[in-house]
Amino acid sequence: MKSGRSIPGAYRAESALTVNGYSEKWLRQGFPWVYPNEVTAGRARPGELVRLLSPSGVVLGTALADDGWIAARRFRDDDGPLDAAFVRTRVEAAWALRNGVLPPETTAWRLVNAENDDLPGVRVDVWGTQVVITLDAAALSPLLDPLADAVEALLAPSAILLAWRPDPREKDRPTPPPRVLRGASEAEERVTERGVTFLVRPGAGKDVGLFPDMRDNRGWLAPHWRGRTLLNLFAHTGAFSVAAAKEGAETVTVDLSQGYLDRAAANFAANGLPPGELLAEDSFKALDRLRRQGRKFDRVLLDPPGHSHSKDGTWSGEQDYARLVAAALRVLPSGGWLIAASNLGSVSPHRFQGMLVNGARKADRRLRMVHDGSQPPDFPAALHFPEGRYLKFVVCAAD
Repeated sequence: MKSGRSIPGAYRAESALTVNGYSEKWLRQGFPWVYPNEVTAGRARPGELVRLLSPSGVVLGTALADDGWIAARRFRDDDGPLDAAFVRTRVEAAWALRNGVLPPETTAWRLVNAENDDLPGVRVDVWGTQVVITLDAAALSPLLDPLADAVEALLAPSAILLAWRPDPREKDRPTPPPRVLRGASEAEERVTERGVTFLVRPGAGKDVGLFPDMRDNRGWLAPHWRGRTLLNLFAHTGAFSVAAAKEGAETVTVDLSQGYLDRAAANFAANGLPPGELLAEDSFKALDRLRRQGRKFDRVLLDPPGHSHSKDGTWSGEQDYARLVAAALRVLPSGGWLIAASNLGSVSPHRFQGMLVNGARKADRRLRMVHDGSQPPDFPAALHFPEGRYLKFVVCAAD
């Protein structure tokens, strides 16, 4: 079964968009996006292949047009075709980058990391025997068939699914549900990460249930869990708690969603582990209650979402992180570790460090960094794409 609009054998641009000098400068440095206010001439339909032209008419590349917050995503820096052979070559290059670098007993990983693998707006994730292609916009749909063909040739998965990753700046755009493109999909898949088992749902869109970009950070922490207590806040489906418990830690796992905690309990059971304490509670309220009870933890892990809303209020990773750090330090003894993460691409590592410092000051504490982590090699960050290094992961010892 075919997945959607296909790219003909020689799919070349017939239309053109002229960009301003500012956009030309960034395109010449490798940046793959053109914003609407940078287009000075030309029009194109979403999904239409276009040539990008400098103010003087020089070809700057070949792109797929869109009508959202991005006007065009560039795939090549010349005016060549965007055909099946081109897509296959890009996917094979991404595979070559990952071949041999994944840790043993690991079956959840990323094959294509969008702009960082020169396929802007396209992510391809492997979940055991199933593969999910995630697109940022419907304008990228012409790539589906060649992407699926390339994935089938490399991995022969049992199923290929399509999911969407809408940008929060485009709230008015409808988001289609995930669907199966090829093969037969199982609702739940058992995957491993360095031998730790997790139960994931490949067809659930953003709720798959595991973030493989944290794999190396969980791996670094593995030798440091035995005999320790962990308070894991904003815990999602409990991946850090399960990994810590497998290495001998006692865990308290906190998330506002009972549904996520039920999935965390299933992950513990899949590894033959007791679930420890599972608290369906707002993380700030849990911290305040635990402080009043006089409880202390050797390790406190903060891995909140960028933004969230609940009956208890609104969370902003940019505005509220320092307050969270201060609250966490009140249940962390001297010498304990604060483990802090952020996936906000808009927050630089330097700015994130400042958030941690401000939070420590609020609690009248000091922090000393003992580890600075980031993304694993299957989540490469292209240096010509500043947004590519989005993940910050810092382990600090508290005075």
